Amino acid sequence: MSDLLERLRGRGWRLTSQRRVVAEVLDGEHVHLTADEVHARAAERLPEISRATVYNTLGELVTLGEVIEVSTDGRAKRYDPNAHRPHQHLVCTGCGAIRDVHPLGNPLADLPAEQRFGFTVSQAEVTYRGLCPACAG
Repeated sequence: MSDLLERLRGRGWRLTSQRRVVAEVLDGEHVHLTADEVHARAAERLPEISRATVYNTLGELVTLGEVIEVSTDGRAKRYDPNAHRPHQHLVCTGCGAIRDVHPLGNPLADLPAEQRFGFTVSQAEVTYRGLCPACAG
């Protein structure tokens, strides 16, 4: 069973066949699918699943904090199931591929006090951009 499915079961989230297939499609370490990609893959397993059901399920998973919605450079939103593993993203400026990365250090601690302007900082999002090997070659 996927990590996401285990977390959802642990929360007592009602796992209908549609919700289950969406969670299964999102399983994986470097998964960053668009809603349309989730729908296409889910429909391969459960042909009757509707696009609206996929969008609603993704919205619920984001609200629950079980999936992260990732927006990059005006491209379609992508959905990252690694919501409970602190990480940043590496994005290809050519094709839009996204990989999870785990840089050393703590981005919250790396912001000097004089640059916090009195804010109580609770989260940091760092996105690394460049060309993947396929686009650079």
